[in-house]
This record gives sequence, structure tokens and C-alpha cells, in this order.
Amino acid sequence: MYIRSFIEETELRTKNLELYMQNKKLYQIFKNYIRGTPEKTIVKNKIFLIGFLTHAVIRGTYLNDDKIYINTRVLKHMYDKKPAEEFDCIINHLDIIVRYPDKIYKNKKPKRGHLCFLKNIKNDNYFCSLELDQDKLFIVTVFRVRKEKYLDDYMLLWSWEDDAPPS
Repeated sequence: MYIRSFIEETELRTKNLELYMQNKKLYQIFKNYIRGTPEKTIVKNKIFLIGFLTHAVIRGTYLNDDKIYINTRVLKHMYDKKPAEEFDCIINHLDIIVRYPDKIYKNKKPKRGHLCFLKNIKNDNYFCSLELDQDKLFIVTVFRVRKEKYLDDYMLLWSWEDDAPPS
């Protein structure tokens, strides 16, 4: 029963992704390294450049580099842990989440990552944690925020509305 539902969910993910992501780089990475792998399987750890920050976002974060990277381990973790519809939304919109975040927060100390980008997609907020490692900005995780109070303890660094750090 479990294997059958896993296979059906995998087929559903595959069909949805192929419809929307034919030519996107992130989909190609997913297709080549993640799709069809059993849950919790270790995958080859590869690093990929997946996008660039806008000048406004760079100003708001005081970063020096505009490149955003992801590794296959993070992509595999999201594939294994997220519901299919959430994963599909993430993989379809990750470039928009990191390029045009609505808000940028400073991450809390015990959490992994330095910055958190928040983007509203289809009336849901998506939270992307980014970590600066070896002068490169890596995606640590992405998820849908289910409770608005989740962001209460985060410090707002920048908002797209203001295009400036809050005073």
C-alpha cells in the first residue's frame, strides 16, 4: 500500500512538473539527480547556480555577490519532506522567490542560514532561508509558512514596498 501511494505521488509530481518546467534549469537538476529516487536516499552532492538577485535586493541585504546557488542535497530534502503540491509550487517559483522577495528578514541565531526571503505566491507565503558559505549564497530550505505568527520573532531587514531598510 505504501509503495503504491509513493509511486502514484511520484507519477503525479512528474506529470505536474513536466507540464510547467520543461525548460527551467532547476527542473533539469531535479530530473537528472532527484526524480525517482527512494525517500532518504543519499544523492550525489552537486552545486548549481540557479539565479541572480536584483540590484534592489542586493542593496537591501548589503551582499557583494548576486549569485544564488542550490545543492542537490537541499533539493532532495525538500522533495522528500514537502507535500507534492508544496514542492511543485516551490520548484516552479523558486527563481521568483529569490529574485523578487517581498520581504527579507534576518534569520534567528539557532536556525541555519543568515537571511530569509519571503514571497507571496497564490495567497501563500513562501519562506526561503539562505546561508552565506565560502562567499557564496546557498539556499538552505524553502517552505510554505502556515501560521502568520511564525514571522513575529524575525527582524525585518528590507521590504520590496519600501526598497529600503526599515528605520
